[in-house]
Amino acid sequence: MDLLTLPPPLPAERIVELNRPKGDLHTTRSYRWNGWDIEVPPGVFRPGLTSAMIFDRVLSGEIEVRGRRYLAMGCGLGVEVAAAAARGAADVYAVDVHPASVATAADNARRLAPARPAGERSTRVHAVVADVLDGFPQDTRVDVVTFNPPAVSRPVSDDPDVVRNVCAGAPLLERFFAQLAGRDVLAPGAEVYVIASNTADLREIVAHAVAHGFTSEVALRHDWDDGVLTYLFRFTAGARA
Repeated sequence: MDLLTLPPPLPAERIVELNRPKGDLHTTRSYRWNGWDIEVPPGVFRPGLTSAMIFDRVLSGEIEVRGRRYLAMGCGLGVEVAAAAARGAADVYAVDVHPASVATAADNARRLAPARPAGERSTRVHAVVADVLDGFPQDTRVDVVTFNPPAVSRPVSDDPDVVRNVCAGAPLLERFFAQLAGRDVLAPGAEVYVIASNTADLREIVAHAVAHGFTSEVALRHDWDDGVLTYLFRFTAGARA
């Protein structure tokens, strides 16, 4: 991929304007998707439209998890975890640095995923508290990874919980790709999907992936008609692009 085909970050003031926190992170909220009504506990990230782009594709099979081992990095509320269980994933690893998010994600998967037909094994849901992959179980390999990272490139709050959910920036992705490359986590042919917009430094994110031996392609580009462009990237381990 030619990194120059990716847009640079939006102006700083526009990034802050678009990502200004609502001030309700520490309250109980609600979220609805796919006919599911989900309570959002205090401190757990309430998904936005970008997150729903991943949920939709996991449930539809555009990001195929059926019969596969799936790692939902930064799982937050865990809607993609529930979607993967509904789709028929073999194993789902709900991973987040925030213990309450991990517990919520696992509970939602068990509550929302429909029962399997008799004789068909249910999805195994694994709740994993980890700082990126620090804490992920050793000798575990996965076939699919998704990550909607808090990659906003400008600080929008001093609240550490807001930073954790929104604006950790591209350095977090450098750790993510370094750990994926340096640990025996990805099975042969594994796919890694990362979604981010030009409120982040897209070129830096992809450059980190390439530097750690991943090839990259744009699986989806969405224009929100307000200056924001969202990209769903698909990365695979292999020769450098």
